[in-house]
Amino acid sequence: MNSPAPTRRTPPGSRRPEWAGRNYVLLTAATIVTNLGTHGALIATTWAVFESGGDAGDVGLVAMARFLPLVLFLLIGGAIADRVPRHRVMVAANTLNCVSQALFAALVLTGDPQIWQMMVLTALCGTGQAFFNPAAEGMLMASVSGEQASRAFAVYRMAMHGATIGGAALGGALVAFVGPGWVLLIDAVAFAVAGGLRAFLDVSGIPERAPGGGLFADLREGWHEFIGRPWLWSIVAQFSVVVGLIGAVESVYGPLVARAELGGARPWGIALAAYGVGTLAGAVLMARWKPRRMLFVGTLCVFPIALPSAALAVPLDAVGLTAAMFVSGVAVEVFGVSWMTAMHQEIPEEKLSRVSAYDWFGSTALLPLTTALAGPAESAFGRSEALWGAAALMVLVTALVLLVPDVRNLTRRPHTKEIVSPATATAPASASASASATASVPAPATGSAPAAAPASADSEGAVRRDG
Repeated sequence: MNSPAPTRRTPPGSRRPEWAGRNYVLLTAATIVTNLGTHGALIATTWAVFESGGDAGDVGLVAMARFLPLVLFLLIGGAIADRVPRHRVMVAANTLNCVSQALFAALVLTGDPQIWQMMVLTALCGTGQAFFNPAAEGMLMASVSGEQASRAFAVYRMAMHGATIGGAALGGALVAFVGPGWVLLIDAVAFAVAGGLRAFLDVSGIPERAPGGGLFADLREGWHEFIGRPWLWSIVAQFSVVVGLIGAVESVYGPLVARAELGGARPWGIALAAYGVGTLAGAVLMARWKPRRMLFVGTLCVFPIALPSAALAVPLDAVGLTAAMFVSGVAVEVFGVSWMTAMHQEIPEEKLSRVSAYDWFGSTALLPLTTALAGPAESAFGRSEALWGAAALMVLVTALVLLVPDVRNLTRRPHTKEIVSPATATAPASASASASATASVPAPATGSAPAAAPASADSEGAVRRDG
C-alpha cells in the first residue's frame, strides 16, 4: 500500500499555500542554490578542458567520467534511499560534491590540470549525484499530497529552472571574464549551502520502512514495480536514447559549435539560459493546465527536444539557436511535470526512490557511451551529420513510444491515498480481509492496465529529461 505523504499544515496567517510545507520550501530553496552553481560549473568544466589544451575527444572523456559512476551507482543509491532517512543520503552526497568541486577549482586555479585529474574529480561528482538523485525525488514526492500535487511540482520546477537561467547566464559570463576555476569554486560553495539546508528537513512524519530482505531483495522489488508498468519502462527506454543524445549535443557539440561559429562561451551560456527561460514558461503553463491524458500530451512535447540539435547542425546563428533552445525548454517542461504527476499518482511512496533509481538508471545508461563517442563520431561523419543523426533518432524513438497503449491512455484521476503495486494486484488473496482491501482500490486509469493502476519522477539540474 502507498503510505500517504505527511501533510504539513502551514501556520495560521502564513501566505504560503497549504501544499507548500516546510520540507517543500527547504527542498525548493536548496535546489535553487545548487542549480545556480551547477549550471555554471557545467560550462566551466568544458572550458577548463579547452584551456588545458584538450579537444572534442577530451571533452567527451571528462563528460563520460561524470556519467559513468552516475549509471553504476544509481540502483544502489535508490535502494539505500528507501531504507535510510533520505535527507541523510542527500546531505552526504552534497558533501562529496562540495569536496570534489573544491578540489577541481583548486586544480584549475593553481596549476596545469591534466585530463585524467579532471576525469577523477568529475567522477566523484557523478558518484555523489548517483546517490542524491533517487533520494531527492523520493523526498520531493513525499513532501506533497492531494489534488494540488501537480501545481506543487510545477512551482518547484519553476524555481529550479529560474535558477538554471541565472546559473547558465552567470556561468557563461564568469567563465569569459574570470575563468572557469572561480565558477567551479562557486559551485562547491553552493553544494555546501544546499547541504546545510537539507540537513534541516523533517522526516518525523514519514512512516518508518519495514525491515526488508536486504539490498538485493529491495532492488528486485523495485524492478518488479518498474517492469510491471508498460508506460514506465517504455518511456525510460525512450529517454535512454534521447538523454544520451542530448548529453553528447550539450556536453560536446554545443560548446564546439559555439567556439567555432558563435564567438565563445558567452553565446552558448545565453542559449542555455534561453532553455531555462523556456522551462520556466513551461512550468508557469503547467501550474494552471492539467491535461487529462498527461503522458500522451507529455510525450508529444518530446518531439521539439530535437530542435537544438537541428539548429546546431545547420548551424543557425546565436539568435536562431536561442529560439530553438527556448521552444525545447517549454516542451520538455510540459513533459517533466506530467511525468512527475504520473509517478506521484501511481508509485507507492515506500518504493519511490527505488523506482526513481531505475528511471534514472535507464535514462542515463547511454550517457557515458554517447559522450565518449561524440568526438570519434564527429571525425568519422562530420559534426553537422552527427547532429542531424541525433535529431532524427530523437524523433524516431518518440514516435515509437506513442505506440504503447498505456502511454496514450493513462489518465489523471482524483487523489487517492492507497495504491496497489502490479505484483500485489495480481497476487491471490489469502483471506477475506485482503480481498476487501483490494476491493477498495480505484478502477485502473487505462483500458489495458491490470486491476490496480500505474506511473512517475523528477530531479535536479541534469541532462536527462531536464536537458
